Amino acid sequence: MLNDFYKQFKSGTDIRGIASEGVEGEALNMTNDAIKAMTGGFCLWLCEKTGKNATDLTVSVGRDSRISGERIASVVTETLSSFGVKVIYCNHASTPSMFMTTVDLGCDGAVQITASHHPFNRNGLKFFTRQGGLEGADITAILTNASEENFPEIANGGEIKEVDYMTQYAEHLCNIIKKGVNADNYDRPLAGFRICVDAGNGVGGFYADKVLAVLGADTTGSRYLDPDGMFPNHVPNPESPVAMKAISEAVVEAQADLGVIFDTDVDRGAVVDSKGNEINRNRLVALASAIALEGCEGGTIVTDSITSDGLREFIENTLGGKHYRYRRGYKNVIDKAIELNKEGIPCPLAIETSGHAAMQENYFLDDGAYLCTKIIIKAAQLRREGKDISDLISSLKEAKEEKEIRIRILEDDFRACGERVIAELLAYAEAQPGWQIAPDNREGVRVSFDKDNGDGWFLLRLSVHDPIMPLNIESNVEGGTEIILQKIMEFFKTTKGLDI
Repeated sequence: MLNDFYKQFKSGTDIRGIASEGVEGEALNMTNDAIKAMTGGFCLWLCEKTGKNATDLTVSVGRDSRISGERIASVVTETLSSFGVKVIYCNHASTPSMFMTTVDLGCDGAVQITASHHPFNRNGLKFFTRQGGLEGADITAILTNASEENFPEIANGGEIKEVDYMTQYAEHLCNIIKKGVNADNYDRPLAGFRICVDAGNGVGGFYADKVLAVLGADTTGSRYLDPDGMFPNHVPNPESPVAMKAISEAVVEAQADLGVIFDTDVDRGAVVDSKGNEINRNRLVALASAIALEGCEGGTIVTDSITSDGLREFIENTLGGKHYRYRRGYKNVIDKAIELNKEGIPCPLAIETSGHAAMQENYFLDDGAYLCTKIIIKAAQLRREGKDISDLISSLKEAKEEKEIRIRILEDDFRACGERVIAELLAYAEAQPGWQIAPDNREGVRVSFDKDNGDGWFLLRLSVHDPIMPLNIESNVEGGTEIILQKIMEFFKTTKGLDI
């Protein structure tokens, strides 16, 4: 049975906790004993998943730049080795590269030590098999094993071998760019390009040195390439305005052709154009869709629920594709795209506005470096035509205003409260004149309004993990978000259990 101590570590399809001291009120819970138990729980789960004994398993282990990473990696590798597992330790590595070890190195499973863009004191464990990332139910099973102390038997034969896999992974990306650009100078297809990289002191700095520079690009102006788990310059997060401002400034100052930015573990990315204009969120979805739909005419793009109406119009009317708006949570989006493909519905891309982008051609792996690689290939192709990457999305209609309000749920059973509010809002919206309920909405309640009533939309949903109801509002006119907010506030006055 999963006890309360181990239950606290479940974060969707990952394990996360507090791994370092230094933040008031946040006591360390990812102790060596807890990590050892969770690693043992994963090893037993992997034995059952593969039908192998632990002594027949090969598992890779990598980490991002967090200050607790080395400690956790030592516990994970030694624990796996104690069960007789052959461990390949990759040290600093991106999360997507750890999945690729199951492809290139024949690993049965992989463990990445990361907490994405979360603060320096957090860390966690993310797992892969040859089938991809784990589901929430798998994490529950692993944590249940940990809480019940269900582990493989201690055995001889285990070993820990350190491997520089990131160099091999970088060569893989280099080959993709060479083939995609197909320049006269085949081995240096980016000669004449200046591209800035902002790794935010995560583990994405390899992209500047081992990919772009190798291919001839000038990476002058790149920032924060060295791993530093305290993240002294800005949070490594392409959704952060501070982070995006940093890469935009770098591009303008260096007079670069393009800028790319990654989150801490490089499963997300975003870009800025030669003028320093940010291409993230809806713009990034539009750009990735334009690239993914080449050769997949009429294909379906799966996104999360908060994408804009302008994006839908761009995908369907400009690109000739189909837009399937699904739930928040990158794994939800990826799983839906995989499901649609199995049903015979061509779907080349699953992408969340946070920057998680997974292409069918790349194992539906959310990989920020792969996404930026595809964008750089397209930039090189467009350059031959005298065009910039932004020209691909010039017809995207963008909202004048957007706002997100995170409303706290006050009741202990927050999920039941949130679901009740959603049901009440749906009934309320159906009774309001001029409230147009989205017919294809698959999460929460999404309502649109005409030009006389705010000219936009709102979406109220229940957070995937937290006692929060995010309210997203977009409008095509100045002052429109306030008009829409006042309309939904009349509904909130009738509800209970929310801190409004």
